[in-house]
Amino acid sequence: MSFTIHGIGVSGGIAIGHAQLVSHAQLEVAHYDISKSRIAEEKARFDAAIVTARAELASLGEHIPAGAPAEFEAFLNVHLMILDDPTLSERPKQLIESLQCNAEWALKLQMDALIDQFESIEDGYLRDRKTDVVQVVERILKVLMGRPGQVLARSAPEENSILVAHDLSPADVIQFKSHQFASFITDLGGATSHTAIIARSLNIPSVVALHHARTLIRENEVLIIDGSSGVVIVNPDKTVLAEYKLRQEQWELERLKLKRIRKTKTTTLDGTSVELHANIELPDDVAGARENGADGVGLFRTEFLYLNRGDQPSEDEQFEAYRRVVQEMDGRPVTIRTFDLGADKHVDAAERVAPNPALGLRAIRLCLAEPQMFHRQLRAILKSSHYGKVRILIPMLSSANELNQTLHHIGEAKRSLDEEGIAYDKKIPVGGMIEIPAAALSLSTFTRKLDFLSIGTNDLIQYMLAIDRADDTVAHLYDPLHPAVLNLVAHIIRGANRADVPVAVCGEMAGDVRLTRVLLGFGLRQFSMHPAHLLSVKQQVLKSDLQEIIVLTQKMLRSDDPEKLEQLLARMNS
Repeated sequence: MSFTIHGIGVSGGIAIGHAQLVSHAQLEVAHYDISKSRIAEEKARFDAAIVTARAELASLGEHIPAGAPAEFEAFLNVHLMILDDPTLSERPKQLIESLQCNAEWALKLQMDALIDQFESIEDGYLRDRKTDVVQVVERILKVLMGRPGQVLARSAPEENSILVAHDLSPADVIQFKSHQFASFITDLGGATSHTAIIARSLNIPSVVALHHARTLIRENEVLIIDGSSGVVIVNPDKTVLAEYKLRQEQWELERLKLKRIRKTKTTTLDGTSVELHANIELPDDVAGARENGADGVGLFRTEFLYLNRGDQPSEDEQFEAYRRVVQEMDGRPVTIRTFDLGADKHVDAAERVAPNPALGLRAIRLCLAEPQMFHRQLRAILKSSHYGKVRILIPMLSSANELNQTLHHIGEAKRSLDEEGIAYDKKIPVGGMIEIPAAALSLSTFTRKLDFLSIGTNDLIQYMLAIDRADDTVAHLYDPLHPAVLNLVAHIIRGANRADVPVAVCGEMAGDVRLTRVLLGFGLRQFSMHPAHLLSVKQQVLKSDLQEIIVLTQKMLRSDDPEKLEQLLARMNS
């Protein structure tokens, strides 16, 4: 019987192959009481399991195949940091003692507590990090339960096999790097999960958040994976199979063609120049940005330095990470966004449970509430500016008061470096994210005092439409083509251009090739996106006639009919 499952496509393309089921369901954990005389023994058993799990991860790190994406090592290091964090390596032993329970149960209780904390984080990227905690806990549990080692059912998938799993960790994927597999699909995960990032770095079609794929699909069933639309077709008939084989061939041809334009100057048909920058989460992402011809880094998310650790990164640690990116971009501009965190356990003195994290203490609000932490980061960014073109980007600004406070803190960081005789770019540009409707509607407040703007369309749309895009029940209402969204984005771009302040879009809209011409028609000349999307967007720019586009975008801005908007978009992209 043929059927279709829908999820979130995290890496584009078409894959056709046979299902290989991966045994990766969460382990059932027993709960039993222990006597006081056995507490020391149980704690020692837990410590031994930590040591074994650490050795397994270290061994994986030593055997990363040649040519594997740099993200693999970085993600393994994240798992090692989680393993060494006292909240996971020490707190369960306290529970063993206080509850007089077995180590497995104590570990499970602590994992549940940590997941609850992650669930309260508004930022989708950070919230998805709970998956890493679960994966590390499962590794420790397997040791405690006498089943250490690999977590995957088989270690040598056949060519064109498709891995079907409840979830996959970066460590799991490393085991398969030296083998050929066409794709992987998982029940869990999100667009910003580590698994999704790895899928993009491997450049293989992948779909996550399928919910029940692992239980619905049987071993060796024929699967079609459409990573662009997030569709999985199980046991397709001959007609559908033939259609997707043709689509697959066309996709591969397009990929080969795209590589040819990597060094081509990005201009429209009438000669208008456009800059295409890359969004990165980790210093290792620079390789992908350069490989795909990025003009610079338009958004360096610095949150990764604060993830999964019991302490804060030092000024020197941050500086080394920023300097590495700046130097590897070899003279191209690097826009470093100050940390966009919520009030969560990773930030000292911020163990607050907000009733609505999306509207709570996060991003610049948290920076201003924790001035010492903010000061350390600003000094690190400023010092890195001595090694290349660096710009500071401030997230979630909403008022003149916040902006003035932020500029004051930047001034204080500069003065402290001057007193120590440390070199930095004294004219370093400072920009702001426009992602709150209030900021968009009072744009002149920011254009008067900032050197550039960056539109964060993900949050802007979320706040505009009152939709949590991480909530499956309402995510389908998240609509970049909503008339209010289109008009507000156009308003921001026009306002910045009139004020002669450079403006970019760094949200998902920038990497959506369907919307490239819409943004060009609004007057946008700088895009920033995941490196994997750069060449597709460049191709669209190269084939674009600005005069035709502008006429159609004006019609779009005058329409409030969703059907007509889709028709105009189709005309624009035909």
